[in-house]
Amino acid sequence: MNTDEPLSFEGACTCRSVRYRMTTKPLFVHCCHCRWCQRETGSSFALNAMIEADRVELLQGEVEVVNTPSNSGKGQKIARCPRCHIAVWSNYGGAGDALRFVRVGTLDEPDRLPPDIHIFTSSKQPWVLLAPTIPAVAEYYKARDYWPPESLERRAALLAVKPRP
Repeated sequence: MNTDEPLSFEGACTCRSVRYRMTTKPLFVHCCHCRWCQRETGSSFALNAMIEADRVELLQGEVEVVNTPSNSGKGQKIARCPRCHIAVWSNYGGAGDALRFVRVGTLDEPDRLPPDIHIFTSSKQPWVLLAPTIPAVAEYYKARDYWPPESLERRAALLAVKPRP
């Protein structure tokens, strides 16, 4: 990412009833090719920008949170526009409400956030070709192996304040 670019990112649902802003760059951007994401999006993959929930501001409208199952068994809360039902972000059970997975396709300028990694490529559609310059893993990965130091520090700070069950 160019350091001269503004570090905020705005987005909206299709009908523009819901608008939001990410106030900083995300921790990391996943392009997930798992069957759950394929089914949830009705597409070949999901492109999600992971970011601390307190760095996502709702600028307009309200979201409707829909609880859905997930492969982990911990579920997923998907924030959708109550009018057009477009998913704008989700929270996965493992990370709780502290971390959001913003749908990159809902950003006004989605091309500013290309994937940092392709995950669950073992279930990737065979006709999807991946660029050799972006890491790709068959399932999931350890953050310390791929994330930049700044993102690891932000994650550590987030986990330090996250209530433990």
